[in-house]
Amino acid sequence: MTGEEPFIAAVKPLVDAMGAEMIPPDEAGREDVVLAWDGVDVVAVRLPQLADSLDHILAAMERRQGRPLADLDRRSKQEVVRILEARGAFAVRHGVETVASALGVSRFTVYNYLNREKGA
Repeated sequence: MTGEEPFIAAVKPLVDAMGAEMIPPDEAGREDVVLAWDGVDVVAVRLPQLADSLDHILAAMERRQGRPLADLDRRSKQEVVRILEARGAFAVRHGVETVASALGVSRFTVYNYLNREKGA
């Protein structure tokens, strides 16, 4: 056994959490990340587009909460915005709109949550 299967199993949760895709290393493009084990290319990781990553992060947060983000109370929504800001969600084009839609609030409310964090 070469250890490749345990390596792939070990990195899979991270790849899934990023919303990335594992592909054979010989199919890797310039933007893909090739991972090696014991000097042998084992798997390549195709990273998602930033906008897709935001959707993936929002879906993961919703799964963790066990309910739609729009159903959270105000304090919980503020916490979601804080976490998303720390992860760079608002650097993505239309990030505020995407988050506002997921939270069931207006863009203005998301900006208020962001400003509240900066003022605290």
